[in-house]
Order: sequence, then structure tokens, then C-alpha cells
Amino acid sequence: MYGAEGGGRKGRSQEGKRSGMEFSAEAKARIEKLKTRYPEVQATLLPVLHIAQEEFGWISPEVEECVAKYLGLPPTQVHGVATFYTMYNKKPVGKYHIQVCTNIGCSLLGADHLVQYLAKKLKIHAGETTPDKKFTLNEVECLGACGFAPVMQINDHYFENLTKEKIDDILKNIEAVMAERDKELQPPAPEAEKEKAPEQEQGE
Repeated sequence: MYGAEGGGRKGRSQEGKRSGMEFSAEAKARIEKLKTRYPEVQATLLPVLHIAQEEFGWISPEVEECVAKYLGLPPTQVHGVATFYTMYNKKPVGKYHIQVCTNIGCSLLGADHLVQYLAKKLKIHAGETTPDKKFTLNEVECLGACGFAPVMQINDHYFENLTKEKIDDILKNIEAVMAERDKELQPPAPEAEKEKAPEQEQGE
């Protein structure tokens, strides 16, 4: 069985390395908002690592140093957390990071065969990325959706009750599928906007 190198989101920089690495203004604003929700800065480490992964694509040693410096935490503490959790990518991943659960529940329902099927379709092995950097395939131990096995996660989205036919359809329409799923994650419009809409319609 191939080991997974982590899961999570794609970032705007798949290399995740640059000299003088620093968070963008938008990322800093998100982090500062997080700080107001926690009593101690170290409690923000997990969500800040998620922001860092979105920002830089993966958690490289340079990213760990960036996070440690910004939060004022020891680099060893940031490294320990980042390497403990598999949801943080420890190496660059493709635009679409496919993680297939191969824990007992999913395995009993054919997950191992689905990993082989995906590997054959993408022409890579688990733990590898396609030459065009579009797909990375990994096996993970559990995605916490045993009642819907077999399950895979692509970036932030779960795909459940998988079959080869479902996988074919997802990969064939990957751009549209992911765009639709991303819309579902967007926060709802503020209440003020919702109340304003009917008033505009009446005025018309």
C-alpha cells in the first residue's frame, strides 16, 4: 500500500517556495480575524496552516518558517503540527488532489480496486502526480464517511458511494464538477443583501 503525503486544498503557488516568503495582505487579514476568536495565538495554528496551504500550495519548510514567524511560535512547534496531520501537504500536489480512503470500511466495498482503476486511468501510481500537474493520487486511512463508502476526496470535496462509472463521469467533467462544488462552499449572502433584493424588485 502506498502512503499518503497529505490532503487538503490546491494553492495559488504549487511550488510553495520563494525567498523572503510572506503572507499576502488577504491572508494576513484572515489570520488577524482568526486571532480574535481564540484566547491564545497557538490555538490558531491549525487554521493558519490551512490558510498557508491555500496561499502557497503545500507546507514546505519555508512555509513552516513563515507561519512560525508570523504567529511568534517556535518553528519546531509548527513543524510538529504540520507533519503530524495528513491534511497538510508535505510536497507539491496537482491542481486536483485525489485522495481515496482505503480504510477497512471502504476497502471491503472495493476501494483498493478503485485506486488501481484511477492509477490506470491517470497513468500514475498512488503517491504520484501526472506530468501535466493536473492530478495527484493518494491513499488515505479514513475520511470519516464510512456510511457512504467507498469515498474519495478531491481538494475540499467528498465524492461518495463510488463506482468506476462515477469516477469516469467525475474525471470527464472535472472542471465543471469542481466549479459547482466550490459554489456550494461559498458563504450565503449577508442578510442585508437578502432584504434589499425584494425592495429593489418592488421599486421596479
